[in-house]
Amino acid sequence: MSIVVLLSRDSLLLKQLQAAFARCAPQVQAVLADDPRAAQAPMAACWFPPADSLGRLPNLQVIHSVAAGIDHLEHDPACPDLPICRVVDPGHRQGMTEYLRWAVIHYHRGFDRVLEQQRERHWDRPLQRPARQFKVGIMGLGSLGSAIALDLAAAGYDVRGWARSPKSLAGVQTFVGPGQLEPFLDEVELLINLLPLTAETRGILGRDSFARLAHGAALVNVGRGGHLNLDDLRQALASGQLRGALLDVFEQEPLPAEHPLWATPGVTITPHMASAASHDCIAEQVADNLRRLQAGDALLNEVDRAQGY
Repeated sequence: MSIVVLLSRDSLLLKQLQAAFARCAPQVQAVLADDPRAAQAPMAACWFPPADSLGRLPNLQVIHSVAAGIDHLEHDPACPDLPICRVVDPGHRQGMTEYLRWAVIHYHRGFDRVLEQQRERHWDRPLQRPARQFKVGIMGLGSLGSAIALDLAAAGYDVRGWARSPKSLAGVQTFVGPGQLEPFLDEVELLINLLPLTAETRGILGRDSFARLAHGAALVNVGRGGHLNLDDLRQALASGQLRGALLDVFEQEPLPAEHPLWATPGVTITPHMASAASHDCIAEQVADNLRRLQAGDALLNEVDRAQGY
């Protein structure tokens, strides 16, 4: 019987993943950190692992993120220098597309203002603008970002994208590298962040970036919490440079109940739900990589640790 240890601060997720392994990969024993069998596990499946939890696994050979990103592993300072794999769910793109369609329409059609008016019992119909007059900027044009850009362009929006390497997307104006970040940001009305979190992109959503956007622009962050400078966000919202921010990712998850973001005017919070791999998909892919590890075969979806993805 093969063993994988599940590590997360989210107790509900741990229960859900154990159930998924029982359903989809019954040949694998999915155990928790306090189980004596955890010491035998060659693989750990993680989502925001508790501090020092990875360092307590003497037989660990591979660390497996249960998500598409790996930056959450930084929350365990004992994370060893071992191969890291991630989960790639074919349904991830569809979920993200749906979430961002809603986000774009929310700000394009002024639903954020309408909801605020309802709280104030105020009636004021917002002007309906054609999609072609609403400028959307997408940071990150990987497989997800490119699909989102093409989807929004097909819906008629004025879409531009920014990436590390050149891209060619029908109906999308593209910008490349640090030297073209400022012209990319100029007068964007809705900025969507889909970047991976790296040393170069940490804190990229801050005062300088917000200042280039159209006055009263909105921000959607579905990248990582580390991309966003919270002090700069609060200042931009207070000054009116930003009219709102839709945030789905945070440096600490779940977001603590006492965190000031919950009560920050203009901020809408969703619980990291933009898109996530299904529990069954996670169990199947982790089990497949565990089998590959034991057979000496190449691992699937192994991450380049230097790039962070």
